Amino acid sequence: MLTKRIIACLDVDAGRVVKGVQFLDLRDAGDPAELAAAHSASGADEIVLLDISATHENRSTLLDTVRRTARELFIPFMVGGGIRTLEDAETIFEAGADKISLNSAAIAHPELITEIAQRFGSQAVIVAIDAKRNNGRFEAYVHGGRRPTGRDAIAWAKEAEQRGAGEILLTSMDRDGTGQGFDCDLTRTVAQAVRIPVIASGGAGGAQDFAEVFREGHADAALAASIFHFGLSPLSDLKRHLRSNDIPVRWPC
Repeated sequence: MLTKRIIACLDVDAGRVVKGVQFLDLRDAGDPAELAAAHSASGADEIVLLDISATHENRSTLLDTVRRTARELFIPFMVGGGIRTLEDAETIFEAGADKISLNSAAIAHPELITEIAQRFGSQAVIVAIDAKRNNGRFEAYVHGGRRPTGRDAIAWAKEAEQRGAGEILLTSMDRDGTGQGFDCDLTRTVAQAVRIPVIASGGAGGAQDFAEVFREGHADAALAASIFHFGLSPLSDLKRHLRSNDIPVRWPC
């Protein structure tokens, strides 16, 4: 069995890490570069920085924040938010990112996935899908969860793979920030529909939630924010729990 990855997420607004519940009621969690360094030292396998207001505010990603954070890291670093063109992606890579995440721009211009994948490789292009239950199906949302698209999230994940995405970053909007556990049904449905890795996001409340999404949700990686930022579940303890449950993770941490 392949090693499962634990990813720490930095949701950034105005240069500060924030975290809310179901994409609302944001509270400050600290400086991105400092938190990234701390999570890396604690055993995170990757760091994701999402500029959550860039698309909504129609601006580019905060490059200075990306550069400062990248300087602190020796593990893979993914950046998303406000990336609309091949040139935007190139700028983010030059600032120190190893991967970029596309959401709103990918749905608006699906050919962008292919353009970036052909230039930088599929492994560098992650398509983020914010999904919410709606009348018995999962609907994809954009603009930081503010706008429904009418698109089926499962079908969109399959198209993203066909267009060259290397991974799917799948966030359950219903579970985001609730601490009620990952949406294993959503994650499993997408994981079974595509052949590329699926990163589960939204709802982590403790170590057992990670074990469940790896076993029941068939996730390749799992991402969390609040439980790491606010000290609710240290990364080292999480990895010990997973190892004790025969789930392979990178060690030592």
